[in-house]
Amino acid sequence: MPVTLDPSAALIVQLFREAGRPALDTLSPPEARVAYLMGRAVTQPEPPELQSVKPLTIPGPAGPIPLRVYTPMGVTGQDALAPGLVFFHGGGWVIGDLDSHDTACRQLAQGAGRIVVAVDYRLAPEHKFPAAIDDAIAATEWIAANAMQLGIDAGRLVVGGDSAGGNLAAVVAIHARDNGPTLSGQMLIYPVTDLAMSHPSHSEPETSVLLTHNVMRWFRDHYANSEADHADWRGSPLRAADLTGLPPAIVVTAGADPLRDEGDDYARKLAAAGVKVMHKTWPGQFHGFFTMGKVIPEANALMADLVAWLKAI
Repeated sequence: MPVTLDPSAALIVQLFREAGRPALDTLSPPEARVAYLMGRAVTQPEPPELQSVKPLTIPGPAGPIPLRVYTPMGVTGQDALAPGLVFFHGGGWVIGDLDSHDTACRQLAQGAGRIVVAVDYRLAPEHKFPAAIDDAIAATEWIAANAMQLGIDAGRLVVGGDSAGGNLAAVVAIHARDNGPTLSGQMLIYPVTDLAMSHPSHSEPETSVLLTHNVMRWFRDHYANSEADHADWRGSPLRAADLTGLPPAIVVTAGADPLRDEGDDYARKLAAAGVKVMHKTWPGQFHGFFTMGKVIPEANALMADLVAWLKAI
């Protein structure tokens, strides 16, 4: 599928190439985590001021799980509960943390008037599949059970994330449908939905931009234990046998993204299962643009779309 990058995206790709930064798949996971954070500081917009940003630690299946709670301006006390968003950061299950997506969480909280709770789930390869999923499920269940003390309306709780975080949000939504808690929406920003990586966009030259095909395989192979994990719906929600009864979704895909086709397929499969889906496509953007609002105007337009959707859920 031919892809023409938006001028903003093309400029960023050019600048990254001229900077000569090493590809993530040539680094060790600890080195890649540092490189990722350094790059984010250059591209992220100024973070909005909030009423409060507080750390929190909760019990998890293999030890404590760090959270960060973002309360927007205008939310006051437990008598006026706010809707909530449980957010899982991207980074291929290998990189990223609470700091890498701090600005995005602040923007979502203030823009949508939602209390956002970011989850610092365990990373691979130190903690392989399904450690991240186990943490994501445990955190969502804890947040729902303790919603009132967090100032959150448990009846308006959404899960969301970008890339690997979108994968976790999709999996949590399926698990919650069958086991609770009740969720009111799922926000899936260019999510991983099939670890087999067999869709055409995983081999087209036009999609190997920043998140190259090699880097995506590097992420997947650090996360998965074996090919058996690729067929497990907890790694590949596109392979789940039944998507009926899931909460409304917004699914975002980008044209120059190895994950484009599997994200498109997931949006279609959700809709075919009777799920209310808003599918937002950005044909001229690459994977990762969501957090780059300082340098990519389309990222700010996407943020506005996400905020509008969250306000309506």
